[in-house]
Amino acid sequence: MARKLLLAHIDVPGINTFEVYRQKGGYRAVEKALKTMSPEDVVEEVKKSGLRGRGGAGFPTGMKWGFLAKPEGVPRYLVCNGDESEPGTFKDRYLMTHIPHALVEGMIVSSYALGANTSYIYIRGEMMPQIRIVEKAIAEAKAAGFIGKNILGTGYDLEIHVQPGGGAYICGEETALLESLEGERGNPRIKPPFPAVAGLYGCPTVVNNVESIAATVPIVNDGGEEYAKIGIERSTGTKLISASGNLVRPGVYEIEMGLPMEEFIYSEEYCGGIANGKRLKAVVAGGSSVPILPTHLALKTAKGEPRLMTYESLADGGFVTGTAMGSGGFIAFDEDQCIVRNTLNYTRFYHHESCGQCSPCREGTGWMEKVLHKIEYGHGDMSDIDLLWDIQQKIDGNTICPLGDASAWPVASAIRHFRDEFEWHILHPEEAQTRNYGLVMEGVES
Repeated sequence: MARKLLLAHIDVPGINTFEVYRQKGGYRAVEKALKTMSPEDVVEEVKKSGLRGRGGAGFPTGMKWGFLAKPEGVPRYLVCNGDESEPGTFKDRYLMTHIPHALVEGMIVSSYALGANTSYIYIRGEMMPQIRIVEKAIAEAKAAGFIGKNILGTGYDLEIHVQPGGGAYICGEETALLESLEGERGNPRIKPPFPAVAGLYGCPTVVNNVESIAATVPIVNDGGEEYAKIGIERSTGTKLISASGNLVRPGVYEIEMGLPMEEFIYSEEYCGGIANGKRLKAVVAGGSSVPILPTHLALKTAKGEPRLMTYESLADGGFVTGTAMGSGGFIAFDEDQCIVRNTLNYTRFYHHESCGQCSPCREGTGWMEKVLHKIEYGHGDMSDIDLLWDIQQKIDGNTICPLGDASAWPVASAIRHFRDEFEWHILHPEEAQTRNYGLVMEGVES
């Protein structure tokens, strides 16, 4: 049985309340950090843990904290990125819904470590139930003396505010999030300066994902070295995975880093295999923005080694024969799914969500959607495949923020691994329109 750190008490009735969460050891990390550790000690434990950002980029959290500028007389801020909008990803929403105090406790510990006296939780605007749940958890923690003035008599002051998101996928990018938090349109900023130097209101700011912040609680409780013993290589600790698509048991799972992907898909402890006795066709391992992999590359690397659920193993082979951990939005496709239609669905999403600031993304995503629409609905020709390849190349790496890259990578990998399917649509236009393909992402709430 895999060790669980964040979801260990998920099935305990009332775990979403302060009273029950406290009975199960909640807020011990706050007491330990504020009463027995300096802010620098907490940062050092997070560095020792090897915790990497769970929002997608996988950057070492402790290192990110270490970059925070500390000018005299200038406030510092911690901002939690709860704008979970990546198609196929819903683990942060799950955590905020069922164990909101894990996030609140993590916010207190992390704010203390960073010297922040005012912190914000920015939650996707469509998640109003989760916004209310987290606001209630904050109020409960404040009533118990864990938020506010002179917390636990230690002299440390902290206020935490919840801000509904601006209703845009782009606001999940940290600088666009900061713009939105300041009341501006959520457009990404040109970097440098980075938020660690000039972030919210021009002050030093750290932006971390919900899961990343919640993970600081077991790190402080048990120590960074103990946390680092879980997992392998530079992929330490546990990871929440949002599993959807054609699986027997879709849902949110907490895995130990290093779990073979084949075991995650087929074992009874996790997803239980492919639904309806179908065969696996392809996998998206980290949310819609990462490259799709056909079955043979999803289960084994190009070297023939088992593909593990780690940052290193998933990336083995680069984006030619590998993919990325991303946000942990795991989507399985069975043999009946249409890769062309799914790619069109993704591209339509990215076209809709582009902020329009960069012309390669603004124009390129729309162009890709039109070409994919032609191919899917029986009006394409062979030159369109090469045109798609050319467009995605001109977007990739040429935009201010990663949304352009996120739109290009699924198209590139779909063509690279499933070019024959694109060609089939073009050679059989009438059958392509009438064939009863399923669409994995339709009806799946992102």
